[in-house]
Amino acid sequence: MVKNDRLNHAGYLWSFAALNASEGANAHYRARRERGDWHAAGLRHLFNRMIGQLFHCLQRGEVFEEHEAFPSSLRDAA
Repeated sequence: MVKNDRLNHAGYLWSFAALNASEGANAHYRARRERGDWHAAGLRHLFNRMIGQLFHCLQRGEVFEEHEAFPSSLRDAA
């Protein structure tokens, strides 16, 4: 498997920091853990979601809105 180690490390730190800074990110991570993901897999899935949201915001010139990125239904489920 080929991967960018710097991006991988930055993603791990970004998603780990988001657990305390964002209720939605924390709920998403907790939901993944409840589904059986290990810690690293949960963080990797969260990072993939956040990088997708970043791409969306950059493509459309929009500001990040947490309530749109992590809908309340996800927070209620977690």
